[in-house]
Amino acid sequence: MDERFTRTEMLIGSDNLEKLKNSRVAVFGVGGVGGYVVEALARSGVGNLDLIDKDEVDITNINRQIFALSSTVGRAKVDVAKERVLDINPEINVNTYKIFYLPETKDQFDFTQYDYVVDAIDTVTGKIQLIMSAEEAHVPVISSMGAGNKLDPTMFEVADIYKTSVCPLAKVMRKELKSRGVKKLKVVYSKEVAMKPLDLNNDGESKTEPGKRVKATPGSNAFVPSVAGLIIAGEIIKDLCNV
Repeated sequence: MDERFTRTEMLIGSDNLEKLKNSRVAVFGVGGVGGYVVEALARSGVGNLDLIDKDEVDITNINRQIFALSSTVGRAKVDVAKERVLDINPEINVNTYKIFYLPETKDQFDFTQYDYVVDAIDTVTGKIQLIMSAEEAHVPVISSMGAGNKLDPTMFEVADIYKTSVCPLAKVMRKELKSRGVKKLKVVYSKEVAMKPLDLNNDGESKTEPGKRVKATPGSNAFVPSVAGLIIAGEIIKDLCNV
């Protein structure tokens, strides 16, 4: 028995721990939400991880992304993630892909090899294609809805996409998936009404009028996307172990 996972084994048993060791999970997007999914899966004993993300760590990621540190700025997120995962458990098999998942890149992935798929990407086009690919391969998928511009991590829920409300991204996804004949999709979403972020310059003032709220890059923090990611990871562990 690997003593790293003794406390987990006390809850799920040795057979389920073995299931996790033999499972392969693909995480598409390893940013604010996806990074914490990866972290929790590695610490739960999942033995095979595929990490897909083309981005490099930016200094603006430091406020919320687990792989973003002063020492990792400028490096590929999947490379940093792999190093951390292997530091958690050197026996994990980690595959990295420096690519954005889109309809044009979908053929580079064989979804039938996965036991579970995580959608933690930002673009609607990519999310739809990812969900359709998982559906075609009959692989379980869980999707993250909007986590930006929110401050209350207690508002997250796990639901079927067709039972969501409030979240603008979920509304778009409901329409698009229904038109494609998708009957169900497990998602993590928040009913919190999104704030409008301040558009700030480097001096901390509004680029238009001081304090005026305008449409801009989404604001975020350390405690909202992280909670979404940990909820997703928990759902995956429970589903893989049937607990």
